[in-house]
Amino acid sequence: MRTDPTPFLRHPWRLAGFTLLLLAALLAAVPACVESRPDVPPRTVSARGPLAADELANIELFRQTSGSVVHITSLGAQRDLFSLNVQQVPRGTGTGFVWDASGHVVTNFHVIQGANSAKVTLSDQSSWDAQLVGFFADRDLAVLRIQAPPEKLPPIALGTSRDLAVGQRVYAIGNPFGLDQTLTMGIVSALNREIESFNNRTIRGVIQTDAAINPGNSGGPLLDSAGRLIGVNTQIASPSGASAGIGFAIPVDEVNRIVPRLIRDGRFVRPSLGISAGPPALRQALKLPRGVVLVDVSRGSPAERAGLQPFRRGTRGEIVAGDVITALNDHEVTDLDDLLDQLERFQGGDSVTLTLWRSGQLRKQAVVLSQPS
Repeated sequence: MRTDPTPFLRHPWRLAGFTLLLLAALLAAVPACVESRPDVPPRTVSARGPLAADELANIELFRQTSGSVVHITSLGAQRDLFSLNVQQVPRGTGTGFVWDASGHVVTNFHVIQGANSAKVTLSDQSSWDAQLVGFFADRDLAVLRIQAPPEKLPPIALGTSRDLAVGQRVYAIGNPFGLDQTLTMGIVSALNREIESFNNRTIRGVIQTDAAINPGNSGGPLLDSAGRLIGVNTQIASPSGASAGIGFAIPVDEVNRIVPRLIRDGRFVRPSLGISAGPPALRQALKLPRGVVLVDVSRGSPAERAGLQPFRRGTRGEIVAGDVITALNDHEVTDLDDLLDQLERFQGGDSVTLTLWRSGQLRKQAVVLSQPS
């Protein structure tokens, strides 16, 4: 009969005992005298010296302005698959800033677009339910309001954008990728850029900057070196969706013109001339000058009262020449977007002077604008 030479290895407890005996033998073979290593103390820290003047300026700017910057979470309704209960769930995040001590907060329209509600988180991490006051999609601006105590609402300092220069230093504070209170720095890369808003209107006079603007920075402030608001960060140009050094901000002069009217009226309504404009192809086909070609004038409108005439077909099918608006208050108008931009600077009841072209002749005509209902 054949016997197994190692039957004890088939029993787990015997195998464990064998392993312990083997380890003990190996440890006994180690020399009793092992050379001890000396202690290695931490290295001496080099003296830093004072911070550079520009570093101190950056720190102070952030200290003074970060309390005015808020984090915005837009919320949407979602029905639970099992309980069928409707609950509010986050849809996206963005940035905003405190406009006044009454609790008005300015952000981008696209940050809250399509949301059922929103929450605003202040710099002290307190969170507040927000109400929508008004928005103007043509400029991608919106105003929210929270019921926070005034001492928690330091308004951001306001600057101007009409005197900006390419090369001057700028700062952006926001919440990129949900990371609160992030400061980035750059320069004004270019001025008077054009971008497209989320409703396909052209936004003119936009500030371009290389300060890092990432998803979540939308609606946050662009500041000058004095810590004053000079723009609202709104878009980036990037194939990846992250910062590529090309960010755009709505100039503060536009913001300061639109936000007070949103707070007052809940909406921004441009005054009306009561006209319809022809497409660019019509102007090119008829070899007309650059401007807004009138194809309809509403009955009882300011344009009709001022005697403006549209292009139309005559009784024999011929084209009867009408008016082309080429300027408003001596500001050149090249297309309908130009005209709408100019009209936004006025209110119903204001009088403007149009420069009109008809059959090769230029004339000026005063028109009293009306306020749409």
